[in-house]
Amino acid sequence: MAHHGESSALCPACNELLDYSHMRIERCPLLESKPTCTKCWIHCYDLVRREQVKKIMRYSGPRMIFRHPVLAVLHLIDEYQSWNHTRRERSQSFI
Repeated sequence: MAHHGESSALCPACNELLDYSHMRIERCPLLESKPTCTKCWIHCYDLVRREQVKKIMRYSGPRMIFRHPVLAVLHLIDEYQSWNHTRRERSQSFI
């Protein structure tokens, strides 16, 4: 909202990115065990859209704890679990 004035509706560019992200998530081969995007080894988005999402998350990520505290905590738990899982996989590959 801060980047789009007072309107709660998404602008056409943001709406297009949202539709694209839903499509890519539905087609993700790791859907059941998907780590958070920062920890994922499969990049679902093309480079341009990945940069757009990074820009959005840099702005909205820190604010998420105030707007949606439960979702923010769940996201942090998912990120920790995916990091821990990836670390375990890497350590077992050396055995």
